[in-house]
Amino acid sequence: MQTPSTFTEGPARLGKTELAALVAADIPDGAFVNLGIGQPTLVSNYLAPDSGVTLHTENGMLGMGPEAHGDEVDPDLINAGKIPVTELPGASYFHHADSFAMMRGGHLDICVLGAYQVSARGDLANWHTGEPGAIPAVGGAMDLAIGAKDTFVMMTLLTRDGRSKLVDACTYPLTGVACVSRIYTDVGVFLVDREGGDGSVLVRETHGVTFEELEALVDVPLRRA
Repeated sequence: MQTPSTFTEGPARLGKTELAALVAADIPDGAFVNLGIGQPTLVSNYLAPDSGVTLHTENGMLGMGPEAHGDEVDPDLINAGKIPVTELPGASYFHHADSFAMMRGGHLDICVLGAYQVSARGDLANWHTGEPGAIPAVGGAMDLAIGAKDTFVMMTLLTRDGRSKLVDACTYPLTGVACVSRIYTDVGVFLVDREGGDGSVLVRETHGVTFEELEALVDVPLRRA
């Protein structure tokens, strides 16, 4: 996937819906995509009807549409996060094992996942914090992160106590190694540059902060894309 090369600054931090719309706009027409549980599920609401993007669900569906509301809700039609969804013309359903075969077989162009941490080289940690008593929940994240051709991450840049989730090296148990290509956050979009060799991360755009302010929030070297 071609890396955008123009750095821009936006006037305000992005909320969940604005971030979902930004991710949706970056998904190429005709792509096969899986949206992970949590924030990524919102992306389905912002895909253009004529984009030709086909959404895959871990629980066995191709052709998922936007979230269902009101009279659209069918209790038997849900995504992997148990959120009621709609179906698009031509939608199909299949066994859970077939769904994982698609994920593991390299048939997905993009998966969009949440994260606890992402490293500068694209390592992903999103299933367990390692805290005593925390309930690990890997689900199909390992299969998606490694099986998809591109892995996008959606997350807030900082934890509740102000620590950056973009780190030099993950301290939480890993989901996948060097699998993340883009990181979408409330204050900026980051591009993982594995060929750079200097441990830095490219910043495509910022939202509500300057590049210099963003540098102060993270512990990894940044470069303007």
